[in-house]
Amino acid sequence: MDWIDRFAGLSKLPAPIRDLLVEKSMIVKVPKDTVIFGPGKAPENLLLLIEGTVRVSQTTEGGREIVLYRVHAGESCVLTTACLLAYEDYSAEGIAETDVVAAAIPRDVFDKLVSDSTDFRQFVFSAYSRRITDLFYVIEEIAFRRIDIRLAQKLLELGRDTGSLHTTHQQLATELGTAREVISRQLQDFQRRGWVVLSRAVVTLTDTAALEKLARSE
Repeated sequence: MDWIDRFAGLSKLPAPIRDLLVEKSMIVKVPKDTVIFGPGKAPENLLLLIEGTVRVSQTTEGGREIVLYRVHAGESCVLTTACLLAYEDYSAEGIAETDVVAAAIPRDVFDKLVSDSTDFRQFVFSAYSRRITDLFYVIEEIAFRRIDIRLAQKLLELGRDTGSLHTTHQQLATELGTAREVISRQLQDFQRRGWVVLSRAVVTLTDTAALEKLARSE
């Protein structure tokens, strides 16, 4: 599998560096729901996702889980990059949301290329800077934006194609970084307004226009 061409920043690397990556890296397959990394563990490889999705989340001291971001095909994990660069353990958990196929670049190869290759270093830090920007957006959303607006946006994002979404109140709370009780109250309010219909682990969107109006408000 010529996986390097899946990553725009790597496909432009000089041939010797491409060859080194292909020679030293491994293609790994991880089944859905596997915990790929977790707090207290040190990264051994930089994983570049070829197929699938990995959810990266952190659990607060109070036991509340917050989704930080997702890694999709064609991307790398910024937390893994940070831990590799700083020689630190993970502070969050990465779980395969789907079956995953990834290229695993060993730490020694990662260290060598970051040190020796300007092109590889640019690939790493470009991906890192983009994800850091995304994380600041997550922090801003949780800290400053109203939960009803954020919930409307999430319902539309997850249910626009089918008109419904199969999810629990706890899963929505995790996505939005809040408590399940907060989501339950807000969903019940949406149902009272006639915007959604709630059933067991299913939310059916019945007035997308109203949800879109709320999602666009400040």
